[in-house]
Amino acid sequence: DPSPAFKSVTAFAPATVANLGPGFDFLGCAVDALGDTVTATLDPSLPPGTVAIAGITRLSRDPLRNCAGIAAAAALQALGVRSHAVSLRLAKGLPLGSGLGSSAASAAAAAKAVDALFGSLLYRDDLVLAGLESEKAVSGFHADNIAPAILGGFVLVRSYEPFHLMPLPCPPALRLHFVLVTPDFEAPTSKMRAALPKHVAIKHHVRNSSQAAALVAAVLQGDAGVIGSAMSSDGIVEPTRAPLIPGMVAVKAAALEAGALGCTISGAGPTAVAVIEGAEKGEEIARRMVDAFLSVGKLKATATIAQLDRAGARVI
Repeated sequence: DPSPAFKSVTAFAPATVANLGPGFDFLGCAVDALGDTVTATLDPSLPPGTVAIAGITRLSRDPLRNCAGIAAAAALQALGVRSHAVSLRLAKGLPLGSGLGSSAASAAAAAKAVDALFGSLLYRDDLVLAGLESEKAVSGFHADNIAPAILGGFVLVRSYEPFHLMPLPCPPALRLHFVLVTPDFEAPTSKMRAALPKHVAIKHHVRNSSQAAALVAAVLQGDAGVIGSAMSSDGIVEPTRAPLIPGMVAVKAAALEAGALGCTISGAGPTAVAVIEGAEKGEEIARRMVDAFLSVGKLKATATIAQLDRAGARVI
């Protein structure tokens, strides 16, 4: 039963882009500029070993139904804490259901804050598994959001049994930027997963596998052009999901025409993500994507230009 190192800790976790086109459920990366913040505080008024949500907006305060609460409870259990209780305050910086890892950011920040409260004793995988308990409860057992939210950068989820994550270090000189355009539209993960094909032809499987492998190699080599083209080459998931997001096909075409290296759906959507090297074309590409959502999809949209977040969840 570890002793607390602090009375209160605040942690931040970044937004994430999952799938990255052909890497469905096993590839993701963290992006800066957006994220969630969680403050974990020792609370002697609570039963030992428990978690309570003291402050939050728009979401349930039930710790068994809240992403941050579930992850915090899992972190307490992993730490073996029995003599202390924790209350959480969550500040949402990410829109709900955006395809930017909103639930994962809350879970990652909560797990990180609770671990830091007791001296940062958990290993990397333990933190991810604590966050994965939260993901399992709200969006399914897949770590392509929670892993990069905690580790930062690009992460490959190799397997669950045994649990094996592979961070993909890319050269520091790579000036990768992401244009994130989120329309005013709900794309529930459950609905988007239900749209997936039940059977995949061998030729489509082979092509997607080769594109995912190329994406991994391009990250390691720092080849922004191949990163972009591979992200744009999903032939299995994106074709079934794009028609469910009004204007998405036109938004992708507008991004590529404006000079983006690649464009796809972020996670389950509805956010569209375009990749560029350097920020010079970012504003023009964002404007063209926003215009396409409005003109073709009849949806208002907001744009953010972000860089790769290499740090992941951290105490602030």
